[in-house]
Amino acid sequence: MKTTKLISGTKNIILGLFSIMIAFFFVSCATKIPFMSSTVTPAAKGYVKVKNDDNKNYVIQIRISNFAEVESLKQTKQTYVVWMVTDTEVTENIGRINSSKKLNVSFETVTSFKPTKIFITAELDESARYPDEQVVLSTDRFWD
Repeated sequence: MKTTKLISGTKNIILGLFSIMIAFFFVSCATKIPFMSSTVTPAAKGYVKVKNDDNKNYVIQIRISNFAEVESLKQTKQTYVVWMVTDTEVTENIGRINSSKKLNVSFETVTSFKPTKIFITAELDESARYPDEQVVLSTDRFWD
């Protein structure tokens, strides 16, 4: 009887440790980075999630709530542009975010470059090659 209880207890411990390792693996596959508070859009709250896909590219997902429409900003602009700073210190325009009257936005893209920071600016043109000085939302640097 004691041997059966010992074996059963050992199995439970091993299964528990295995479950924790699997959960840690799935949680560590994606990095969730919050946007810092903004003076331009103070009510906006959101995060960036970065994970690798099967091809070793980086999938970047952005979710923001209470994100003001671009037309409501003090400076007249046409669109929000998402920028990525890569691990080689190159800043890339990775797309635009459409603001909406619902104030909740999402954005997703895939890149082969490793991101170290994500930020959003208001721009006159979505194909801007360089970011405007006024940053609307930004993350801290990650994966340095």
